[in-house]
Amino acid sequence: MTASPAPPLRVALVDDQPLVRAGFAMVIDSQDDMEVVAQAADGLAALEELRARSVDVILMDVRMPRMDGIEATAAVLEATPPDRAPRIIVLTTFDLDEYVVAAIRAGASGFLLKDAQPEELLGAIRTVHRGDAVIAPSATKRLLERVVAAPEPQEKDTSVLEALTERELEVLTLMGRGFSNREIGAELFVAEATVKTHVGRVLTKLGARDRVQAVIIAFETGLVAPGSE
Repeated sequence: MTASPAPPLRVALVDDQPLVRAGFAMVIDSQDDMEVVAQAADGLAALEELRARSVDVILMDVRMPRMDGIEATAAVLEATPPDRAPRIIVLTTFDLDEYVVAAIRAGASGFLLKDAQPEELLGAIRTVHRGDAVIAPSATKRLLERVVAAPEPQEKDTSVLEALTERELEVLTLMGRGFSNREIGAELFVAEATVKTHVGRVLTKLGARDRVQAVIIAFETGLVAPGSE
């Protein structure tokens, strides 16, 4: 008996520029495994749209009237049970946009530049839906360095790391250094599937929504230092 195909990923577009939304919609709707089910011109309109329907992934512009992408990201995630919360990709024109750090803290699963190639955009949607995170490669290190750029306290609070096993700490450290699951497996001489299991346990124990938030914790606790390779 042939298994039924998985339903397409439901994508929402939140951007105040109609032409941008139209362009993204054209790219997304060309795929068999995803479809645009909602569009909004600002954060408040997005909240109204998302009350009426559930979505899997939201492409969220940062700078919008009435309610910007940071407020909207936090509001959407606060209004949705964790097990049904959509993944949010923040879209920005500048790879060092100061709002991006705040959006990541608000719960976004990553960000992309608006001039990303169509295949990069589509790949990002599929990636965050799987539970991983996406950060524009050109800004990954600078973004994380800005996340921890605030004045350091006399002593970092590392209590959140106490629940992790030694192996899980190794995995989190490599995540913080930007390693993919495959690269972590090669570094630790374990199968990629085993790494995926460890990553899942790390996220659960840290209470992190996704890889980005786990990496931020690694930096904030001092497990990984900015600029480390």
